[in-house]
Amino acid sequence: MQTFKAFRIFDDNGKSQGRFVDLSLDDLDPGEVVIRTHYSGVNYKDALAATGAGKVIRRFPCVGGIDAAGVVESSHDARFKVGDQVLVTGYDMGVAHDGGFAERVRIPGDWVVPLPVGLSLFEAMALGTAGFTAALAIHRLEQNELTPDKGKVVVTGATGGVGSLAIRMLSQLGYRVVALTGKEREQEYLKSLGASEVLLRSSVDLKSTRPLEKSQWAGALDAVGGDTLAWLARTMQQDGAIASFGNAGGIELHTTVFPFILRGVKLLGVDSAATAMPLRKQLWQRLAGDLRIDRFDLVAHRIPFAELPAACSRLIAGEAHGRSVVEFAPN
Repeated sequence: MQTFKAFRIFDDNGKSQGRFVDLSLDDLDPGEVVIRTHYSGVNYKDALAATGAGKVIRRFPCVGGIDAAGVVESSHDARFKVGDQVLVTGYDMGVAHDGGFAERVRIPGDWVVPLPVGLSLFEAMALGTAGFTAALAIHRLEQNELTPDKGKVVVTGATGGVGSLAIRMLSQLGYRVVALTGKEREQEYLKSLGASEVLLRSSVDLKSTRPLEKSQWAGALDAVGGDTLAWLARTMQQDGAIASFGNAGGIELHTTVFPFILRGVKLLGVDSAATAMPLRKQLWQRLAGDLRIDRFDLVAHRIPFAELPAACSRLIAGEAHGRSVVEFAPN
């Protein structure tokens, strides 16, 4: 039986540990659609799983990778035929169902999205879960009446995949974007993406106990959580909205009700993995349309499959910016 390379994550004495293995299709979880993988993206969640830095895998062993894009190799789902270009992000991929860090992916048909016209397979994974999350956060903010004329939008975790892509998308839509980062050396990178201002985390009093502070932001996209999210809540403008989608700075939120009852601040949860398919397809169409970034070279770079472990380690160490895209085969 034909075998292929995969990066599988095992339980090694209570800690996640990933390594390259040879698998066959029979080793993969069931699904109606088999995809020959061309590209996958390296997300923070992937890095947590691959390095053992976080407990995100719900079933061992499991092929890592919450994203994949490629060409249908076989299908028992009438919606997809051999040769179709498709992508998959989220659901249980890479955490409870074998994921995208493999030369073959077998997946339920209900998880598969046709590649939108206007995007290549590489571009789909330069976006991946990060780009989809950024799009969903922007969508939720727009639903809550955020427009460019309302004021500044702040993006935290700005050098990460979601942050980098969100800055580019927002700036192209005409928003004045402020990037919040702890990486002073990355200021030029953030400005190249379209940030009009870069705010260093060291200049902000995240530990303040004041219930409200000077109002600054019409909108916020937060990848950090913890003290940063609490600071955002107390510095939002009247009727401002925060899209929350990450916990890199902690899972606890210590705040008061004052931002919500005195300024009408809205805290919007963003769960990209479980997004229903109608909205998922709508957002991918936007990512190929009005949210399509014009310079993928600014935010994404290709790496060979063999360099995946090193890319995960760099991400955990805070030494990466933008998106690393794993290349399995030329598109």
